[in-house]
Amino acid sequence: MPHWYLFSLAALLLLGTQRFLYKVAAERDCRTPLTTAVFMGTVTLLSGAVFFASGEGVGNLRALIVLALINSISFSLSTVAHMEALRHLPAGITFPLTRLSLVVVILFSIVWLGERPGTPQWLGIALALAVVAVLAREAGSEVRPRGRTGTGLTLVAVCILCGAAAAISSKLAAVSTTKSGFMALSYLMGTFFSLAIDLKWGKKTVAGRPAEAVKIGLLMGLLNFFGFYAFLTALESGPLSLVALITGMHFVIAIALSVLLYHEKMTGRRLIGIGLTLLAVFFLRF
Repeated sequence: MPHWYLFSLAALLLLGTQRFLYKVAAERDCRTPLTTAVFMGTVTLLSGAVFFASGEGVGNLRALIVLALINSISFSLSTVAHMEALRHLPAGITFPLTRLSLVVVILFSIVWLGERPGTPQWLGIALALAVVAVLAREAGSEVRPRGRTGTGLTLVAVCILCGAAAAISSKLAAVSTTKSGFMALSYLMGTFFSLAIDLKWGKKTVAGRPAEAVKIGLLMGLLNFFGFYAFLTALESGPLSLVALITGMHFVIAIALSVLLYHEKMTGRRLIGIGLTLLAVFFLRF
C-alpha cells in the first residue's frame, strides 16, 4: 500500500473529526472567528515547537512566505464561512457541498501538474464526485429552522473557492518548503486574520460563549495539527488530485457524528453517499 495513501487515510480520520467540531461550535453558538483564532493559534504553537526542535531549514524562503500567505487567507476565510454556513444549512448538506472544491483541484492537478490517474483511480474520482452530486440534491429540501438557504449557499460558495486555493498551495508548499515551518507561518498568519475578523465582525453577529469557544478551538487545534501534518506528508510523494480527494471526503465522518450526537436525519441519499465514499477510497489506493 503506498506511503501517501496511508497518510491520506490518517488525515481523513483526523480532519473529519475536527470538521465535526465546526458543527459543535455552531450548535453551542460559539463566536466563529474566536473559535477559529484559538484553533489556529494552537496549531501555530505546536508546529512552531516542532520546527525549532527539529532544526529543519526553511528551504525556499520566498516560496514559504507567499504560499503561507495564500494558504492562511484562504483557509481562514473558508473556516469562518464553513462554520457560519452550518447556522443556515444542516451538516449533511453543508459538508458535501463544500467538497465541490475538489473539481477545481482535480482540474488544476491534470492541467498544471500533469497528473494522469489510472483507470481504477478515475473510477474512484467518479465515485467521489457522485457522492457530492447525491448529497447536494438535498440542499433545496432541508434547511435549519432558523437559517436562510441563500445565505448558507453563498457561504458554501466561498468555502469552495477558498478550499481549492488552500489545497493547491499546500501541495506546492509540501514539495518546496519545510512542512512544520509552513504550518507555523501559515497558521500564525491565519490566527491574526481570524482575530481581525473577530474584532471587526464576530462580536456583532453572535453574543458568543468565550469559554466554549476556547475549549473547542483547542481541541480543533490538536486534531488539525496531526491531520494537516499527515496531509502535507501525503502530498510530498502522492498526487494532489488523489490525496486531496481522499482527505476531502472527511465530511462523511462529520455527518456520521452529527447523526449520532445531534440526531440529524440519516436519509437514503446520505446512506448511499457514505457507501460510495467507502468504494471511492478503496479504488483510489491503486
